[in-house]
Amino acid sequence: MTTVYIGMTVDILHHGHINIIEQARKYGDVTVGLLSDSAVADHKRLPYLTYEYRKQIVENIKGVAKVVPQEEWDYAPNIRKYRPDIMVHGDDWLEGPLLPYRERARVALGEYGGHLIEIPYTRGVSSKEMLTQMQTLGTTPDIRRRTLKRLIAAKPISRFIEAHNPISALIAEHTSFERDGKNCEFDGFWSSSLTDSTARGKPDIEALEINSRLSNINDIFDVTTKPLIMDADTGGKLEHFELNVRSMERLGISATIIEDKVGLKKNSLFGNDVAQNQDDIGAFCDKIRAGRAARVSDDFMVISRIESLILDKGMNDAIERAQAYVEAGVDGVMIHSRRNTPDEVFEFAKLFKADFPTIPLVCVPTSYNTVTESMLAEHGFNVVIYANHLLRAAYPAMQNVAREILRNGRSSEVDKDLMAINDILELIPGTR
Repeated sequence: MTTVYIGMTVDILHHGHINIIEQARKYGDVTVGLLSDSAVADHKRLPYLTYEYRKQIVENIKGVAKVVPQEEWDYAPNIRKYRPDIMVHGDDWLEGPLLPYRERARVALGEYGGHLIEIPYTRGVSSKEMLTQMQTLGTTPDIRRRTLKRLIAAKPISRFIEAHNPISALIAEHTSFERDGKNCEFDGFWSSSLTDSTARGKPDIEALEINSRLSNINDIFDVTTKPLIMDADTGGKLEHFELNVRSMERLGISATIIEDKVGLKKNSLFGNDVAQNQDDIGAFCDKIRAGRAARVSDDFMVISRIESLILDKGMNDAIERAQAYVEAGVDGVMIHSRRNTPDEVFEFAKLFKADFPTIPLVCVPTSYNTVTESMLAEHGFNVVIYANHLLRAAYPAMQNVAREILRNGRSSEVDKDLMAINDILELIPGTR
């Protein structure tokens, strides 16, 4: 029997998928190359459904003989592996960003005499538009919470950005950029104690109550769908941390990061310019164990933030703490640095990953900001957090507009720096 190959994602099943399968059946036995989570996440948003769920759906579609994983966005490796007689694809890749993949598929088929058949793209259907509609409807706490672990498993490195209120989170959720043929976007949000405090005009000394911060996150969750990591400072008293873990998990937060310091919280980037003290290793391990024990599911992650390099305690102290925290069961490690180069975090990553290659490693390159995401991934980092950039961008913009209005006694001069009034009215659905 003639073998026919189709590649697809099927995160949202629609009549376009059914049509291409029906067309392919006319030529022989249909094998669907189902794109893995990592193949999809490397080019666009991680699918809502896991690979296994999507596989179950496709296997039960009439006309599908076999489902195999396609581990790359590129079809050519699977064509060479399975050597189908025919590959069927819609004609939507005759131009645009998919054109190079069409050419590579044609070359691979030609190596053994395979054929490419292109059928008219099904009009009136758009997976992207359907995804937008799903985002409008929202998501559930369970789906949102488990997404971080899926991202870490699927992507070389996941990027998170600070969101201090719902509008900043909306900007982060919907901003994307085409780079090197891939659609780049932020994978989720970082709830920063610094920017949450600053946005409320309070010092970053754990002055905000946990319920105030969780209320703000709940407002963010009302209008977004991506996962969130919460900066929980020191975690507070062990007994309080247990209760807070349950609250964070119930809300749908994916992870909390707690730093191994004690006493009045001061921002880490001050280093030893202000009085800061690290926690005892044993006491901090007890807090890690208590937080993990308080969870209802393994989807929620407790991540330790090591302050040894911040406080000039040295690499040996940082590695000793990392080993102890992993033995205590921590779900990930964040190494922090205030140096303007990534050298010491790269050294830490090399030593850490040699012992714990599967434990997620997190960094916040605020001070060493010339490092690229690809460099971080090459050195073993799984998550990069842009920890305060949206608030730092908003403040000077607002300050400048306020000053110019005072300078000119009117607002005409600042129009060039503002969104058009019609754009702001259309920004949030339902405003009109």
